[in-house]
Formats: sequence, C-alpha cells, structure tokens
Amino acid sequence: MTDILMPALSPTMEEGVLAKWHVKVGDTVSAGDVIAEIETDKATMEVEAVDEGEVLEILVEAGTEGVKVNTPIARLAGDDAAPAPKKAEPAKDEPKAEAKGEPKTEPEPKADKAEAARAPAAPTKDGERIFASPLARRIAAQNGVDLKSVKGTGPHGRIVKRDVEDLKGGTTAASTAAAQGEPRKVQSLAQMGIPDGSYDLIPLDGMRKAIARRLTDSFRDVPHFPLTIDCEIDGLLAARAQVNALLEPQGIKVSVNDFIMKAVAMALKAVPEANASYSPEGIAMHHHADVAMAVAIDGGLITPIIRKAETKSLAEIATESKDLAKRARDRKLKPEEFQGGTFSVSNLGMFGIKSFASIINEPQGAIMSVGAGEKRPVVRGDSLAVATVMTVTLTCDHRVVDGAVGARFLQAFKPMIENPVTMLA
Repeated sequence: MTDILMPALSPTMEEGVLAKWHVKVGDTVSAGDVIAEIETDKATMEVEAVDEGEVLEILVEAGTEGVKVNTPIARLAGDDAAPAPKKAEPAKDEPKAEAKGEPKTEPEPKADKAEAARAPAAPTKDGERIFASPLARRIAAQNGVDLKSVKGTGPHGRIVKRDVEDLKGGTTAASTAAAQGEPRKVQSLAQMGIPDGSYDLIPLDGMRKAIARRLTDSFRDVPHFPLTIDCEIDGLLAARAQVNALLEPQGIKVSVNDFIMKAVAMALKAVPEANASYSPEGIAMHHHADVAMAVAIDGGLITPIIRKAETKSLAEIATESKDLAKRARDRKLKPEEFQGGTFSVSNLGMFGIKSFASIINEPQGAIMSVGAGEKRPVVRGDSLAVATVMTVTLTCDHRVVDGAVGARFLQAFKPMIENPVTMLA
C-alpha cells in the first residue's frame, strides 16, 4: 500500500488546489495514466501515476484548496506507485506536509534526523496527546519549552519547529514572519477605520498570495532604481505594417510588443552585463536572452518566456508569444515555460498608460516597463514637430545592473526601436 502525495509541480510550489480526480476508488491505474489535475498559483497541470495499482482510498476530495505539497491525497495498492514528479519519501514520523513550517532552505542534517528520532515522546494534555513534529519536540526538550503552552500552526494544529523557536526566542509572529521573508502582518480594516459590513471580502487565492509574497520580497530586498527614455516609433509602426503585409498569407501578425521583445533580446546580447542575475555565489552572466513577457490573467499575472529570443525572427517571436499568452490565460503553461528567464518586459501601452516602473522579477537583473505610443511634440533642430513617442522605463537591480550598464543597454535598445531595420539586418 502506497500513499499518493500532493506533488511539487515547481520549485516554489508550497500548496495547490486538487481540481479534479480522473480515477475513483476501485480503479486500476498503470504507469503514465493521468490520475488527477492540480491547480497551482500559475497553471493547471495533470498528475500521472508512475506504476500500476488499485486505488484504495481518495483522501482529498476534488475541489479542495490549500493542499500542502507532500500531503497524502490518495492511497494505492502496490509497492512503488506514486504521482510524477515525486520527491523522496519523507520519514514516517516527519511528514513533508510540514515543509512550509520547516523551510526548505534549512534542511535538517542527517545527524539531526537521527537525534529527532530519539526525541522524547510528545506529552499529553488532559489525557489527550499533543501533536508535535520530532524536530519540534527535540528543540523544546533542549531549551526547556513546555509543549503544553505552545500553539501549533502546522497541519491540523500540529506543533512544528517555528512554533517552538518563536516561544523559545520570545519573538513575535510579526518578527518571525519578517525574518522568514513573509509579508508583514498589517492591521485589520476595522482597526484602520473601515467598519465591518461596508465591503465584500474576496479570499486570496494561491496566485494572489504568491504575487503578494514574491513582489513584497523583491521590493523590500532588491536595491532598485529606474532609468527612463523616450523612443520615437513612427518608423517601427511603418515597418510593422510592411512586415504584416508580407506575413499575412501565413496568418501571422506581428505586434509592437513583438518588436520590443526582439529589440530587448538583441540589446541584451550587445550589452551582456545587463543580461545577468545576482546570487550569493556571484553574478550569473546568462548565455542567452530568455525574455519574459507579463501577461494579465484572471486573478493576477504570469510571465511566460521566449527562450533564446535573440536567435528568433519576428515571425517566430510573434507566433510563440501568441501561443504562450493564450495558454497562460487558460492556465495550461508548463512550469519551465514561465519560471526563470533573464529579463522581463511589461507593456501597459494598450491601456493608455503613459509611463510606469515595474517591480523586478527575481532573480532577473532588470525589467522594462513600456508605455503607450502617443503623438507628442518633439524638437528637431530649432523646430517643433509631431512624432509618435513611447516612454520606456528600465528598473534595475543595482547589485547587478548599475547606472552605466543600464544606460548602455538603453542606448543599444533605442536605435533598434526607432529604426527596426538595424535589428533585422
């Protein structure tokens, strides 16, 4: 008998929605059979069995939200059957359903696991067992913490490592959250003068929680600064019309954003220092321009990636970006299609936004914000003229892309946008 666990469909996934079962109790599954659909904060993905066996029990009903990674979701008769992808089996006394409570960045050493296994049994309170992880019990025993006084925040109220450390160190929940990089706790709306009943509260889904966490971390932790330039795009608009006339028989239509993606990729190759990421080990200089594009979807946004964009034609970029955007809105992207990337482009020009500055999408070193192209007066020599002008803002991670590098990148980008022939030659 084997437990089927909630799979981690991406490196950052902590929980998901068990959207649908494709099997029922009594069904026999074989390797490769689709057994369920999982919704993450970014996409809906199918889960496959890797071996055969009979479904003995469904532990998590379809439609259940907030299912933690590595939580048992079904039980299968057989020795090795499990969904793919699947991590190594957790220790019997330390379910990985508590992975969120025990940060992945601080795995417990093997010696600690052995010691945890020898930790004293959980005490009881009023004849009822107090549920705590072995690691939490060991830390409590070492520091003289009475588990009867600890409130568990793990699954089903189980006491986990952070609960004991909070009490041991005398820290508050807010300081612990800050130390772990979580968004700070804020006052309730009632405490800020907005009375209960005067609004409708929409619960946060997985995507919105992930956006809140990642962008809070980025804005707080990444030293960033903006660089803004104006680009005249009358030449680009004329070139676009000609390109689309040539591509019309193929059913391909190139957008202004496709030109921008191509120009960004070529500028990154011209100024490779801007195509970089910061890491504690050093600066990662990327071999290719993997350019992500921000796509608005229901409940948030996602950034599918045009891989090796510097090697692709405008027609290829247009075709790929259209396909990625559609599947992004349908939540059908694979993790590798929206995770990573070396640079992002966010375009709000279609909404009439003149200019804005985006938050960096870590671990990328910069993101470009594109405003609307609009008729503006420009000075040419000593005379005034009218041109279609588009404002772009480059937000840079100062640890990687300093002012001079960012300026050189924009100097390479601007002439290609203003005279697209230079990037087609």
